[in-house]
Formats: sequence, structure tokens, C-alpha cells
Amino acid sequence: MLHQHELPPVYVTAPEAAQPKRIARLKPSQGRGRSTAASQSNQPAAGADGITPTASSVGADVLQTTAASTIRFTGAEVNAVPFARTGEALEIVPGLIVTQHSGEGKANQYFLRGFNLDHGTDLSIKVDGMPVNMPTHGHGQGYADISFMIPELIQSIDVRKGPYYADVGDFGSAGALSIDYVNKLPKNIAEMTFGSFGYGRALTAGSTAVGAGTLLTAIEGVKYSGPWDVTDDVRKINGVLRYSQGTATDGLTLSAMAYSNAWNSTDQVAQRAIDQGIIGRFGTLDPTDGGVSSRFSLSSNFAHSSEYGQSKLSAYVIRSDLQLYNNFTYFLDNPVNGDQFNQLDRRTVGGFDARCAFDWRLGGLETQTRVGVQSRYDDVQVGLFKTQQRGWLSTVRKDRVQEGNVGVWMDQTARWTDWLHTTVGIREDVFAGRVLSDLPENSGNAQASIASPKAGIVLGPWVKTELYGNAGYGLHSNDIRGATITVDPNDKVTPADRVPLLVRSRGGEVGIRTKAIEGLTSAVAVFVLDFDSELLFVGDAGTTEASRPSRRVGVEWTNKYKPASWLTFDLDVAYTRARFTDFDSAGDRIPGAPSWIASGVVTFGEESGWFGALKGRYFGPRPLIEDDSVRSLSSLIINARLGYRFDNGLRVHFDVLNLFNAKTNQIEYYYLSRLPGEPIGGVADRHVHPTEPLAVRITARASF
Repeated sequence: MLHQHELPPVYVTAPEAAQPKRIARLKPSQGRGRSTAASQSNQPAAGADGITPTASSVGADVLQTTAASTIRFTGAEVNAVPFARTGEALEIVPGLIVTQHSGEGKANQYFLRGFNLDHGTDLSIKVDGMPVNMPTHGHGQGYADISFMIPELIQSIDVRKGPYYADVGDFGSAGALSIDYVNKLPKNIAEMTFGSFGYGRALTAGSTAVGAGTLLTAIEGVKYSGPWDVTDDVRKINGVLRYSQGTATDGLTLSAMAYSNAWNSTDQVAQRAIDQGIIGRFGTLDPTDGGVSSRFSLSSNFAHSSEYGQSKLSAYVIRSDLQLYNNFTYFLDNPVNGDQFNQLDRRTVGGFDARCAFDWRLGGLETQTRVGVQSRYDDVQVGLFKTQQRGWLSTVRKDRVQEGNVGVWMDQTARWTDWLHTTVGIREDVFAGRVLSDLPENSGNAQASIASPKAGIVLGPWVKTELYGNAGYGLHSNDIRGATITVDPNDKVTPADRVPLLVRSRGGEVGIRTKAIEGLTSAVAVFVLDFDSELLFVGDAGTTEASRPSRRVGVEWTNKYKPASWLTFDLDVAYTRARFTDFDSAGDRIPGAPSWIASGVVTFGEESGWFGALKGRYFGPRPLIEDDSVRSLSSLIINARLGYRFDNGLRVHFDVLNLFNAKTNQIEYYYLSRLPGEPIGGVADRHVHPTEPLAVRITARASF
């Protein structure tokens, strides 16, 4: 049985030059982002709290604003607003919603540009140069669990949207986030947070000189019960050890990270169970749902500058384990033992990213050429099992997967005049792997390659205003098990159709960014993103689900206004029209695709004294089925912060989450399920995971 509520939106894929001479390094145009200092100079620019960029964030990888939607945020901006869970720190990205439909150790749900991205599909996330998205994952293709991130260590978040960038490959069609950590903290910190519903968090972090470099250490512990009738009982511990040496353009970092978490889950529940009084609003229909997760990694970044150009090399090894227990349909598939299932994903990942940038004058034309190669290899044990109260009943399928890919890319930026420069690029991706399944018919090898051209143009600045145009092809990889499958693993008999390993996406964007009004940076981007045939392997069912071609057309408006050094206003609004493009009597709406997303933030404060923030986040209603006859609720959640910084290094602040106690839902789906005593065929119903009620948290931090 396909559990459609858990399906990620299924996606498509689908005359002789003069002798070159060295010139001064090309600089991006002025006034393009909320945080532009680092992109306007090749010298390391100070970030939040005087922190300078790391070797992983500059050099051959300087963020160049070649689209209106490109933007960089500092760690200080990320941490200035209150958020309930780690993943919500990413909501600083305009138009991005990060929510949760399960326990606090499972990857978040992501929504961007009219996509329900499930747990990360087509939203590429990297931390310290390491990919977070996992292909051929036990729970869903592109699964991106960001729970190991420590927000206080963030130096910057680089945001790019759309398939326009040659150095962005798989999972990046809707957007790509690159998160870099600091190398050094200006002061050591010790922090404690206590709050409603048994919330507790402790963090200590600091840096010290070791030899010719700096050693950064951080450790975090979290416990949380939540408002649920069956407590989440979150037990999370997280640590970072990072050594850095040299400068941002000529230096290196070596990092070790470790993360472990265990939790119970109150998953989405049938609305009728609440309406009939079977459970309360925060009740569960299977109290044994939950999970255990861990992640260990080693990573390094090396940057070097010379008279020939800039180069950067990143390499990593990751070991991750996940055990999930979910029951979304209760007694629909198995009226006796129930429908709980266990998903296993245990993998080792290794990879690297090498890139170089060269600046030249060709016949009087200033140009920059970048070339790079990226590769990763995943060795995975993945399984799907039927369980009851976490006890094994039967195996649906169990596989050993070995999968690798290589991406080679190049782009060239030319500054034709002071007001015109263009970027053209291309990348070639090759994927290959094999599946060794417990059912031999589903074993096999698969490989595919795809080329993706890109182009962009920037006009201006005129009156502190620039115009942008971008277009490009992208890719989306499917779970490799869907490319080798021949038999449905649920009954071992029914034939199953294979799907392409790589599928195509196409997108375009035009936009404008202006700073014509003193203190205000405003940008508008209009985009279109097509998928020819949305295909994915469905981890919850062990089979392949095919969907229809689609198009998303939208507009994003972002604003940042800073009328004084101590006061900032942010307003971001996004609208997307998402439709299937073929005819089907069921309708043309894409279930779960949001139309309206908006956020507004006010922050105030100086280096000492009072500070605070007020954030409102609007998540508009979504169609839950193709004919739009069932729609989700909208939600407006407001969080607030008020605090005081003392001159002796002590800081205290109060956060109020869901300030007005909005009784809405974090997530909603519409599908068949069955409660005891109901018809054997089940009942179609709305399934919801409620927003947590008003909660208060107090944090005390000592800096020394």
C-alpha cells in the first residue's frame, strides 16, 4: 500500500583570442544581498561578532550574485530570531517553510517555491562542504536531517534557488543552501535554556590557540517532552571539534562532528479520531512510534591562492544510522497486528569537491573561469520491515546498495561593460551503482549520465539597481532501487515498472534588486520551474510511484530595511502557482503545494542593553487532493524575544513561541486509514499534526 501522505512530491526529472593576461580579480557587483561585504571583496570580511570567513566559504567559492534570488545571511542574522527547533533556523531563507510531522529526531518537512519537498527532495543542503541529502534513503529520496547543526556556530548561509548554477548538482533544482561554520569564536560561551513542556538545552563552545592554528570545540545536549500525551522524550547530544589554520583564502580546516538522538513520535493522526473524542488534540494512535538516529563525520577544507588563481578542496567521510518506526494508516493493511513499519538506513558516505577559479583578460575583456569536479560514494544497508510495537513481524525488502556519482562542471563570467556581465556554464553528471536485494529479481546495476547547460545575465547597476536573467537545466536522481526493481516486494509477484535513474528539470528566472532607497534592500524574482515526469522510489512502500508532468510559476519579493544601526525590518512574500500540465479527470492541483508563504521580522538591539525580535510566519492553505476539494488550514505563527546584554558578558533572553497560541496544524495530508471497527476498506480523511501551543523558554549565556 502506498502511503501517499509521506510521498515527497514526485519529481522530474527531466576569430582567435588574444594571448590571455592576468588581471585584478573580478568582483561581483555592488549592493546585491542582505550581507554583501564578503562578496564585494576578495579579502576576508568580518561576519557576525567579528568572525571572519572560513576557508570553506571564500576563495574559489565566493558567492556571486548572478540572480535576484541569490542571498547570503550571517550567523548573527540567523540567531537573532527565536525558533522552536533547529531546522527552523533555516526559515531565514525567503519563501522557505520548515516544519515537522513527527518526533524531534526525524528530518523536517520543507516547502519552497510551490514544492512540498518532503524531507529534503530537491532542496540541496550542505554543512561545512558536506552534503546532508541522502540518495536511496530508507525513508525517502534526498532525506536531509539537519538536527546535528548547532545554530550558534553558523558563520553564513548562502542561498541559491533554481537550476542555474553549474556547481550545484543533484537535489538542487528548487534551491541550494550552503551552511558554513566559524573557525573561531570571539569569546567562549556557556549557555543554558529551560522552557515549557520539559524543554532543556545546554551548550558550551569555545576556541583556543593550538600551535599555528585555532581549535574550536562545542558540545550540545537537549531534552524535550513536548505537549504530547505520549512524551517525545528527546535525548540528543551533539559535538563539534574543529581545527583551523591560515586565512580564508590560504588555509585549512579539519572538523569532526558527532550526533546521537533518540525520541518517541506523535505522528499525524486522523482528524476524525480527534472529532470523535477517541484521542485528544495532542494524542497518538500508536504510542510506540519513534526512532533512533546518529551521525559521525570527518571533513576538511583547504583553500589556496596564487598568481594563477584560487583553488579549494573539500573532502568528507560520514557514517549515519537511522531506525524509524511509523504507523500512518493504523489498521488498514493489517486489521490484526496494525500497520506499523520500521525503516532502516545505515550508510557510509565519502566524497570530495575540488574547484579552481582563474581571472583573465582576453582581448580586453575581463573574464573569470571556474572549473570543478564533485564526487560522492554511498555504501548503504537499507530495509523496510513490518512491525508491531517495534517488534519485527516480516521483511518487506532488505537491500545492500552501492552508489556513486561524479559531476564535472565549468562556468565563465565575462564583464563586457561596467553595466553588463554574463555567466554561461555547463555540468555533466554521471551516476552508477548496484542493488543487492533479498529478492534477487530486484537486484541489478544501473547507470545514467546527463548534461545541464546554464546561463545568466546581470545588467547594471543604475541608480543602485540591477536586473537579472537566468535559465538552466537541472537534474533529479531517483532512488536506485526504482531503477532496478522488477517485482513489487509486498507480494513478490506483481510486476513493477522501472524508472529512470536521472530525470530532468528546467527553470528560468528574471528579477531586480535595488538599494535606491537609503537603508532598504529590495528584490523581486519571477520564476518558472518544470518537471517532465515526477518519479520517485517510495521508501514507505518499497515500490515506485509515478506522477505527472508539472509546472510551477511564481514570484518572490524580499525586503530588508535598516533605518538605524539598532533596528531592522524584514518582509518576505512568495506566491507560486503549481499545476500538473497534462489532462486528468482527477484534477490539475498538486497535493501539498503551497501558494502563499510570507514572513515578517523586526529585530532591535545594540552590543549591550536591551534587544529583541518579533517574527510572524504565514503558511497558506494547500490543496490536499488533485481536484482541490479538500484543502489544508492556513497558519500564522508569531514568535517573540526580549533580552538584555550586560557589560560583564552575561546575556539573558526570554522567547515566547506561538505567542497567540494559534490552534492550527504544522502539517496536513489526506489519505485512507482505518481505525478499529471501521470498514475494511478504510476511510478517507484529513490527517494532521498540530502546532505546539504557546511555550516560554528562558536562556542565560555567559561569555568569557
